[in-house]
Formats: sequence, C-alpha cells, structure tokens
Amino acid sequence: MSGGVTALRRGAIRPSPVFLLVLLLAVGGGALAWNAELDSAWAKAGVFVLVVFGWVVSLCLHEFAHAYLAWRAGDREVELRGYLTLNPLKYSHPLLSIVLPMVFIALGGIGLPGGAVYIHAHRVPPRTQRLISAAGPAVNALCAVVLLLIVGLFGSAQSNPAFWFGLSFLAFLQVTATLLNLLPIPGLDGYGIVEPSLSYQTRRGLDQFKPFGMLILFALLFTPAINQVFFDAVYTLYDFSGVPEQWSRYGGYLTRFWA
Repeated sequence: MSGGVTALRRGAIRPSPVFLLVLLLAVGGGALAWNAELDSAWAKAGVFVLVVFGWVVSLCLHEFAHAYLAWRAGDREVELRGYLTLNPLKYSHPLLSIVLPMVFIALGGIGLPGGAVYIHAHRVPPRTQRLISAAGPAVNALCAVVLLLIVGLFGSAQSNPAFWFGLSFLAFLQVTATLLNLLPIPGLDGYGIVEPSLSYQTRRGLDQFKPFGMLILFALLFTPAINQVFFDAVYTLYDFSGVPEQWSRYGGYLTRFWA
C-alpha cells in the first residue's frame, strides 16, 4: 500500500496528456497566426486558436496554483482528485468553465473566472487560506506580465502582426481575469482572501451567496457605470506595459472573427 501511495505522489505533479494537447494547440494557433497575412482567414483562425487554448492553459495554471498550495498545506484530496495534473477536465464545469468564458470573450473580451478546485481551506491556518486563494489571481497577473514583456520587447506591427495582436489580447484577458478574481464577491478568490478575517456570523451569512457569485459578477459587469470603471482600470494597468492598447483591441477583433 505504501508503495502505491508513493507512486501516486510521484506522479501527482505531472502534466496530463490533455493539458499537453491544449498547450500544443495554443502553440499551433500561434504558429498559424505567425505565418498568416493580417486580416486573412488564416490569421483569424490562428489567433482564435491561440487565444482560446492559451486561455485554457492559464485557467489550468490558475487552478493548479490553488491546488498545489493546498496540497503543500496537507490537503491530500487535491492529489486524489487529479488537480495536480493540470488536466482542464478536472477543473472544469462545462457551462461555467468553457461556455460562459467563451460567451464573454465573444461579447466584449473579458477573462471570466472559470474552473474550480474543491479544497479543505478550513483545515489550514487563516494566513495559508489567504495564500491559497491569492495564488490563482497571482498566476493570472504573472501571465499578463510575462506576455506583455514578450510583446513589448519583440512585438512589431510590421512583422507577424496577427501573432503579436493575438498575444496582446491574450495578455489583456489575463489583466481582466486578475481584477475580476480579486473582487471580494462570495465564491471568487477575492472573497477567499478576506474571508478568514470575517467573523463567524458574517461568514455564515455570506456562505449562502457563494453559489450565486457568478450571477452577482454578471450583474455588476452589465451595469454601465461599473463596466466603465472596470475597463478604465484594466486599460490603466495595461498601458503601464507600453504595449499599444490598439494591439489588444485588434487581437480581440481577430479572435471574434464572426463579429
């Protein structure tokens, strides 16, 4: 039995074939966009594949970060559930993780919080709970910084523009995902960060709203004044990179080829 457990733990943190396939598809989309003429059908197809599967890769890394810290804190169930394999099928709810994020990308380019991992946060100290919750948004922020650095250093509007515009839009989605995940709405990571500081009575009262966190988020995003404030904040952060805002907008246009 101990040998089986040891083998399981050795193979716990190992990218699954599904994740590697998703990563390969994202790279393939990038290669297609790289070699395509701007605004051509091939460019739109390549950018679409790059952005969609690149987004799924970041979703896997986001949820893996939650699971890994929980695992390090002693929650072995995340290993048994396969959360440490980066398999998107382990994190995903077909509607919440795939369909809704794609709808929001189609409507206006928002990196909607997606999958979920079920961890026993109550079994660890409050500080560790906060770290586990903050790990996911930190991954999105890191993805945004890395992508924007690459685009800022090597990107060009004259050479392989479709690829660079698509990568810029993917970075933009990471910025939106970071900010959305940090909102202190029950059910989102931002609430998980502040939850240990709340009184027992307050936590019990807000627990009932956790299943409706996404609905609350939708309501906020479809409120014009809040939507304006949110995107102003996103573009303010994005502009710090020095990457032209129009690059992300054109990348969004290429991704939403049906518009």
